[in-house]
Amino acid sequence: MAGYTHSVGGTNWRFDSLREVMAKASPARSGDFLAEVAAGSDAERVAAQMCLAQIPLKRFLEEALIPYETDEVTRLIIDGHDTDAFAPVSHLTVGDFRNWLLGDDADEAALKALAPGLTPEMVAAVSKIMRVQDLILVAQKVRVVTRFRNTIGLRGRMSTRLQPNHPTDEAAGIAASIVDGLLYGNGDAVIGINPATDSTSGICELLKMLDAIIQRYDIPTQGCILTHVTTSIEAINRGAPLDLVFQSIAGTEAANTSFGINLAVLQEGYEAGLSQKRGTVGDNLMYFETGQGSALSANAHHGVDQQTCEARAYAVARKFKPLLVNTVVGFIGPEYLYNGKQIIRAGLEDHFCAKLLGVPMGCDICYTNHAEADQDDMDVLLTLLGTAGINFIMGIPGSDDVMLNYQTTSFHDALYLRQSLGLRPAPEFEEWLAKMDILRQDGGRLRMGSELPPAFRQALERMA
Repeated sequence: MAGYTHSVGGTNWRFDSLREVMAKASPARSGDFLAEVAAGSDAERVAAQMCLAQIPLKRFLEEALIPYETDEVTRLIIDGHDTDAFAPVSHLTVGDFRNWLLGDDADEAALKALAPGLTPEMVAAVSKIMRVQDLILVAQKVRVVTRFRNTIGLRGRMSTRLQPNHPTDEAAGIAASIVDGLLYGNGDAVIGINPATDSTSGICELLKMLDAIIQRYDIPTQGCILTHVTTSIEAINRGAPLDLVFQSIAGTEAANTSFGINLAVLQEGYEAGLSQKRGTVGDNLMYFETGQGSALSANAHHGVDQQTCEARAYAVARKFKPLLVNTVVGFIGPEYLYNGKQIIRAGLEDHFCAKLLGVPMGCDICYTNHAEADQDDMDVLLTLLGTAGINFIMGIPGSDDVMLNYQTTSFHDALYLRQSLGLRPAPEFEEWLAKMDILRQDGGRLRMGSELPPAFRQALERMA
């Protein structure tokens, strides 16, 4: 391998591999410095970005960043590549591809058709030479629509995951959070609980509780307990009413092994979920979470930068036609994304890359309390992702998850974004909100008052 070279200001920079070009072209972030793959200076970073811009897209089909023979995610990416879909851009360099994406020819239809022809490494590469406004402009062109009990991802709409976590999985506490979230129009993406314990019997009880709420109120949404995929399979075997199959995933075989999964296990979970036949308007039933730094934290990154590893996780997600995928962008901590600036950039990169690959992307816009970030940073990312066409965000009481102990977005934040950008819930859920008197008929705004809306109060009384 001859390597790659580029001259900037009279200095010749050499990069030994495509993997090194990619890593050193990444905008600075703490995880890449921790992995010792980042550029050593701004000058080297610019040289790598200029070098990357000149590399043909088809080079990523010829030089695997992680060897084909030793990584099943690489094999999935290469073996599943659609050459016919790739044809319209196959002659372009990374820099040319950026220009094409920003042009009028790259409209919604063209980008949808192109998605099977793109690899994660291609979209990660182009994101590294794009400004924040470029990531937003291109992503908002793309719509990835999925369906289970409602329709998520339509233009002009933004859904929310109602996240009613409780530190002891207390049913009354969870139910109170669910009611609170519904009154703010949250929950059309999913009512999803991170369980405090992972016993199968406990998971089954939570599933029954969620199902009872959804069925008794006739809510056009889906429930999910965010437990390991093997626990979901066992819950299905025990007859529990399970809607969505959840799993955290990463972009390398070794990182997924650290999660206790591989592609075969995910396939088993997918088929188990399909066997339930619980969807009413579609059968997208997988829910995946990802996050930059997961491969590095498992020492499973193979010298690949964390953003490219993250994009590779979207190839795993894409295989199983998920209803929902979201990056938990600031959750792993400042060792990987140090401050608000890095978290904002990473969230926009993740959304951009996933949407180009045809993945229905949301974001847990969040940070840990030891990061150099605050809620102002999250407001910025929230607003930018709303503009970029995010499929869904999180809704948590008061922005503060009392079980996972991190800061994220609240029911009020979702209300702000919908009101300020004119976004609406999923259509079936919007109709239900109106029926429950939660949503006013005059322009789609919520009824906000000191008393429960009459129809919703009556539904509560019937359930009691």
